[in-house]
Amino acid sequence: MVARDHLLEFAGLAALLVVIPGPSVLFAITRAITVGRREALFTVAGNAVGVYLQVAAVAFGLGTVVAASATVFTAVKVLGATYLIYLGLQAIRHRARLADTFTAEVTALRRGPLTMLRDGLIVGFANPKSLVFLAALLPQFVTPENGWVPVQMLILGMCIPMFGLIFDSAWALTAGTARAWFARSPRRLAAVGGAGGLMMIGLGTSLALTGRKD
Repeated sequence: MVARDHLLEFAGLAALLVVIPGPSVLFAITRAITVGRREALFTVAGNAVGVYLQVAAVAFGLGTVVAASATVFTAVKVLGATYLIYLGLQAIRHRARLADTFTAEVTALRRGPLTMLRDGLIVGFANPKSLVFLAALLPQFVTPENGWVPVQMLILGMCIPMFGLIFDSAWALTAGTARAWFARSPRRLAAVGGAGGLMMIGLGTSLALTGRKD
């Protein structure tokens, strides 16, 4: 079992890390702008699952492998960056049809919950810097005397996706509300959809250009 003081310390640190806008916040905002609040919330949920999968990976040793291997680090990085850029290009491609999607006149453009969960999960998991960061952080809050170390890490790690769900959902709902104003003008909505796509491409490019700190 995790020591109470370690749990409280890690929870406070996790809240601080999550509340500061980062890639997951930017992704939630761009999804809310380009596809709407409902879809963005599913994306946020998927992202939380992806982050917790990173925690599980660290708990059972994968984080150390990613940190030690430049090849694995690059492979995970390229996967996440490529998928973000793909989503950005899709948003730009369909920007002129966002008004129809918003008013539900073209329901085929609306993406299902499982698709949005998948998008969030891939982006949440395929961030090697986050994986390496967790691999460095989690071991500092566990002790063998308190039980099996992987279980302690899994318990501590729940703090990050839990806070992520709260804060990222708040950002997504706020951005989705702003989207309603843009929807009054098809031209404005198309412009913001294109901007959201560019933001995702920029996020993907930034991830692709990120190197390891050896």
